[in-house]
Amino acid sequence: MNPPPQDMEFDTARLMEHLLYEVKRVVVGQDLFLERVMVALLAQGHLLVEGVPGLAKTLTVKTLAQTLQGQFKRIQFTPDLMPADLVGTRLFNPRNGEFSTALGPVFTHLLLADEINRAPAKVQSALLEVMQERQVTLAGESHRVPDPFLVMATQNPIETEGTYPLPEAQLDRFMMKVNIGYPSEAEELIIVQRMMAPPVTVQPVTDMATLAALQTRCRQVYLDPALLQYAVRLVAVTRQPANYGLSELQRWLSTGASPRATIALAEGARALALMRGRSYALPEDLTDLVPEVLRHRLTLSYEAQAEGHSPDALISRLMSHVSPPHRVLQHAPSTSETH
Repeated sequence: MNPPPQDMEFDTARLMEHLLYEVKRVVVGQDLFLERVMVALLAQGHLLVEGVPGLAKTLTVKTLAQTLQGQFKRIQFTPDLMPADLVGTRLFNPRNGEFSTALGPVFTHLLLADEINRAPAKVQSALLEVMQERQVTLAGESHRVPDPFLVMATQNPIETEGTYPLPEAQLDRFMMKVNIGYPSEAEELIIVQRMMAPPVTVQPVTDMATLAALQTRCRQVYLDPALLQYAVRLVAVTRQPANYGLSELQRWLSTGASPRATIALAEGARALALMRGRSYALPEDLTDLVPEVLRHRLTLSYEAQAEGHSPDALISRLMSHVSPPHRVLQHAPSTSETH
């Protein structure tokens, strides 16, 4: 007998809480970052993370992989990295005169691409192609990466020498961009105390098969058409602000967000609703994700940069102008309700 839908959502929310609790036994603070990682996992998206070194980015993904009993690999991007170091290559065996395939480190469940902007464009493109297609083609043969598959790429915001910035078209492949900052004094004290104590043994909470089932369940969360229209309007305003009464933003934005942003808002809202124990999305599920979904998809004009405007500041003005729907349906209307 299958459990009723409300029990399924409650069980999912409880499982997410258990996962976060286990990760936070090792990782101190970074609540927003941890929640966005879980949203990306459920929504089958990828994360771009910007923060200075030492903020537990690697530790977070590694610990999450242990709780999910999944494979974890980390790649340090450097200027001399080659695409074959990432996706794999063909090897010739002189003994038998045959070729064999050596798969690269992208064949894992959770992949940390550390300092992605330190590798040249051809390496970045190789990774972004795997993110989009979820497969690698070597010598005409396709190899699919494991499922589920999450890429978390990091950037260092304080160093630009020797880096290759990601073009806007490639940045668009990431579902969200998360900015993480330094811990508070209280959090840093706990971090030091934990480093001086014996290491914590992380307990497995679930497995990748269950996560794949939760991803399927996430796609079934109901999204009211009014909420979807709100997402469409938010993204449309970034392209032609003057058409929506925000003419002052027109000179500050060179380009707006693509339809991928609308899709990310919709899928992310579903994932957040599921994590919060609901089978339907509310306006706050969508609005909570707007900064992370839009900040890397907006290209500021030179005038905006000269005046000190930031993407987050423009997003805040945009959201204050475009109001979310006041009431949304909790399920799809039946035939009798539409007449």
